[in-house]
Amino acid sequence: MKSLNPKTIAPSKGPYVHGLLIDPGKTWLSISGQVGIRPDGSYAAGLVEQTHVIWANLTAILKEGGMEIGNIVKMNSYMTSPDYADDYRRMRFEFLGDHRPTSTALVVAALASPQFVIEVDVLAAK
Repeated sequence: MKSLNPKTIAPSKGPYVHGLLIDPGKTWLSISGQVGIRPDGSYAAGLVEQTHVIWANLTAILKEGGMEIGNIVKMNSYMTSPDYADDYRRMRFEFLGDHRPTSTALVVAALASPQFVIEVDVLAAK
């Protein structure tokens, strides 16, 4: 994969790149939106706890597909309040480390259940 960050546009302001060029012949893994539901079916509370559960879920699905965080090429994050953006951005750095996928973050009116304040889906390639 090749990161694309043209000098002719503003640099990214977070843990993402503007584009990734994916080599031919890669295996793709598409992961549905993950929310703060623990393995026992209980709901995590608040942004921080839900985000930890989401990343645990994403990591487990990636592992099941023979991949890891570094294979994520695109992620979409959906939050129910703009007030969550700074905390979520900080947590993304924590989970992504030095890895920089492409990324979109949206503030939405609601998610599938009123308990959820964040949802994340990803595409990975290896």
